[in-house]
Amino acid sequence: MECHVGTLCLRIHIGSARSLKDKRQVIRSLKDRLKARHNIALAEVAGQDSRQDSVVVAVTVANSRTGARMALDSAHEEAVSALGRDLADAEFDILPL
Repeated sequence: MECHVGTLCLRIHIGSARSLKDKRQVIRSLKDRLKARHNIALAEVAGQDSRQDSVVVAVTVANSRTGARMALDSAHEEAVSALGRDLADAEFDILPL
């Protein structure tokens, strides 16, 4: 049986955030949007106490490398659309199990 785990690490800088509440609203909205439209799990893994910076990781499991990459590509496009210039960087990784 073939199984792959794919991760998408999103580094986010919300320059317009004036408080943690502002940043958390943007991050929560992004996570809810991506979860609703894609077969992925998400977690904020760094920057929880930073007013403007955050790292959100999306994870998916698929039966092929291509399937995992397609799911993450789709989520990345959605993140670019939602965040625009606030998306500082994105990094993909796909590992076989």
